Order: sequence, then structure tokens, then C-alpha cells
Amino acid sequence: MNETKKRVLFVDDEPKVLDGLRRMLRKLRDEWDMAFALSGREALEAMAHQPFDVVVSDMRMPEMDGAALLSTVKERYPGTVRLILSGHSDKEMILRSVGPTHQFLAKPCDADTLKDTVIRAYALRDLLSSDDLEAIVAGIDALPSLPALYSKLIQALQSPESSVQEVAEIISSDVGMTAKVLQLVNSAFFGLRRHIESLAQAISYLGLDTIQAIVLTAGAFSELGDNPEALQMAEALYPHSVKVGALAGAIAKSVAEDKKLIDDSVMAGMLHDVGKLVFVAKLPNVWREANKMARDESIPIHEAERAVSGVTHAELGGYLLGLWGLPNPIVEAVVFHHRPRTCLSQVFSVLTAVHVANELVIGTETAPDDPTARQLDTDYLQELGLADRVPEWRELANESAERETADAGQDA
Repeated sequence: MNETKKRVLFVDDEPKVLDGLRRMLRKLRDEWDMAFALSGREALEAMAHQPFDVVVSDMRMPEMDGAALLSTVKERYPGTVRLILSGHSDKEMILRSVGPTHQFLAKPCDADTLKDTVIRAYALRDLLSSDDLEAIVAGIDALPSLPALYSKLIQALQSPESSVQEVAEIISSDVGMTAKVLQLVNSAFFGLRRHIESLAQAISYLGLDTIQAIVLTAGAFSELGDNPEALQMAEALYPHSVKVGALAGAIAKSVAEDKKLIDDSVMAGMLHDVGKLVFVAKLPNVWREANKMARDESIPIHEAERAVSGVTHAELGGYLLGLWGLPNPIVEAVVFHHRPRTCLSQVFSVLTAVHVANELVIGTETAPDDPTARQLDTDYLQELGLADRVPEWRELANESAERETADAGQDA
């Protein structure tokens, strides 16, 4: 068999459904090696004999349903991409599958949509330097949250007086929670296939009952734990991410009137460092070694990460968000925010806004002579014809930093 083909396993207890998939996907035979199983047990037997890159399962099946199957697949074959393709919208069953499922697709689903979903999920895997890293990232079902924020969210959800806005404010202060909510609202089951303007709008679509269910029963959010180094990193990460998101939105607004571009810039700015949570949660020793190298050699953390592990937080985070089905502009901005010229886009984009915002915010957070602070990629901005806008954007960053300092003084 051609090893360059993706191996895709479809699981459904209805023979007619599998026959329909065979016919619908016939045109992909040159690109995919496809297998079909009539039960979860049959699927696991097939996977025990040969590896599969992707498993696409129906939700409601006898003996072993889709959630149980994908949970087992996640445990035994963590590097496998796991998709639910189902016509059933049973909320309780879907919530059970939140953890082990990367993306949710609703029937009827045309061949092009299914193909695009699989391709997108795998588009970034070459960024990872080993199969072990790929399995680690694909095995993540929840990103760690600060204990105080996690507790505050639970209290708000259990209070009958809480509003969508109050819950959104808590979640928006947490990178891991934000990423998970956006994963869910971008799925066919949980959200509408339309532009999401803000986290509050996403939570409004999902509903507070769903948010409470995924927090309290589905385990979609998790506490960070009591590792002092991890807590210190996370506590610094959240305010930085919020500042980058706000500035990225302001920069996008100064250039374009496209509301989607502006909104995506805010969300991408919030999520640009999500890969640091992956390091802390799954590769703490690597994270510790990279931080020591960054301090000892006075180099940016992402350069130390690559030297130690062969991969950066930007690539880890972008791969995870791509698996979770977040919009392409957000994923692209996360992956390339330290090296925008390596991206093929040659126009102002979400990536541009996030790259500039991140570097300018870092500039307000570090001393002018700090050797770990990177500079803007001026060649990239020159190629886009935007180099002359930098003073204006730097002023936005400085004004934001001054407001923050004044607010902190008032609160003291």
C-alpha cells in the first residue's frame, strides 16, 4: 500500500451508511486508504492490526458508542486524529465525547467538507519534530487553567444570578478555557457555522448550561496544579495574552474595516502563546530546561525551546488549535507569530496584527536593553508596505501600557 496515503477508518453500525460513505468518497481513493467497520469492537480489531491516521465514528452505536470508542482510541493510539460524524444531537452523549474528540461533524456531510477537515487536521503535523510530540499534542483534551480562575468559574456557573457576560469575563482571562470554548463553538454540533465576534457571543451560543456541563462533567477544563514554576508561567501568560489580543485588534482596526479580521486578531492574540501551556502540562522537564537555557544564554524562549526539543510553543499551540478545528487565520497567526515571513501570505492579515502586537507588548514589558526581547520583523513589514505604520502602533502599545500602570496605581 502507498504509505504516503492517509489511512482513514470509518465506523458506523448501519451498513447502508458505510456503503454511502464508500460511494461518496470513491474519488479520494488515490489519496486515502480507507477501511470501514460496523462496530467499535471491529474498529479496535482493525487498529490492532494496522495503524490509522484518522478515525471517523458515528455517535450512537450499540455495545460501544462513539464516545467510548474514541476514548479507547485516545488511550491506545493518542496520535490518531479523532472525529465524530453523526446525525444525532443528543446533548448528553456529545458532552461525553468532548474530551476524546478533536472535531465534530454533523450528517449530512459532503465529501469535500470531510476531506477538508482531515487535511486541515494534518496540515501542520510536519511542524512537530517527532512522532512522540505529535502523540502528546493529539492526546491533549484540556489545557490547564489557574486554580483561582477555575474555582471562580465554577462558583459563577453554580450561581443562579450569573450572566453570560460575567462567565465570559472569567473565561477570557484564561488561555486554556478560551481555546476550549472556541473549539466547541466551531463544531457543527455546538455552534453555528457563522462568524463568532467575541468570546461572549460564543458562550451565548453554547449556553451557560452547556458551559457548566463541560466544566463539571465533561472535564473540558482542568486545574493547573501546584507546580510553582508552572503557576508562575501561567500567571504571567494570561495578562500578556490579553494585552496582545487587545493590541492586535486595535492594529487590525487601524488598517482594515473587515470586522472578521479584527475579531480574529483579538482571539489569535489571546491564544498566540497557548503552546506554552502544552509545554507546562505535558513536557515540564523540557520547559524547565528551555527556560534555563534562555536565561543562561540570554536568548528568546522560543529559540531555547527549539534547541532543546526541536519545536517551539508556537508550533505546538498551532498544531493543537488546528486539530481542534479553529479557523485558519487564527491557527496561522499562532504558528508563525515569531517568524511571519515564513508564511506564504503577502498581505496584511491576522498574523501581521499578532506578530506586531506581541513584539510591541514585549517591548513594554521588558527593559530596553533586555537581550531576550525580540525586534519586529521590519523586512516583513517592508514587504507588506507597512513599515511606516510602526510608530503609530508603538504609540498604541505605549498608551495601553500607561493606562494599565495608572489603573494598577489606583487599585493599590
